[in-house]
Amino acid sequence: MASEEYTGKPYKIIDSKREHKIGIVATSLSDFMTKAQQKLNINENEPIKVVLESDGTEIDEEDYFDTLETNTLIMILKSDQKWSPYDISFKFADDQIDGTQSLNSLIRRLQNDIGQIAFLSGCDLELLSDMDPESLVDLAFDRSFLDQVKEASGRFLYEKREAQDAINLLKLYHASTIGQNSTKKSKV
Repeated sequence: MASEEYTGKPYKIIDSKREHKIGIVATSLSDFMTKAQQKLNINENEPIKVVLESDGTEIDEEDYFDTLETNTLIMILKSDQKWSPYDISFKFADDQIDGTQSLNSLIRRLQNDIGQIAFLSGCDLELLSDMDPESLVDLAFDRSFLDQVKEASGRFLYEKREAQDAINLLKLYHASTIGQNSTKKSKV
């Protein structure tokens, strides 16, 4: 049996409602977009937006796409859809939006141990930094505590994004130096 050589890198795609998660292998951003449209049954003529599922960062350049880790979870959005840290179409029986329930549980968790804020995901930090403290005071939360959580989560989110940007920049630099070194060796 001849071993088949494959090119490309594996990624995971997910739709905007987070209902369908599918693995694909792609060699480029355009190849990725074509395969994602096929797998999610999106008309090939319909424009799509490719974003990181974790924080909504748009992926629209080949160079950035090349820096993504293996099995990165990527959300595919149609032109009328927007990224959200949670599915805003899902409602509870009491008509609360899913994010409100998540926000309540996050705040209760932080009331027990505020140090947990350092371990929250980017989505959770974004949810906390975007919250309206005034709307949550009625739910038995102290306003000053909510203000502190909002400010701290915004700070941690900013630092987390800065760190991710630095890592991505280092990956690009590393990839370019490897390319330069292999070019120099082939000339010798």
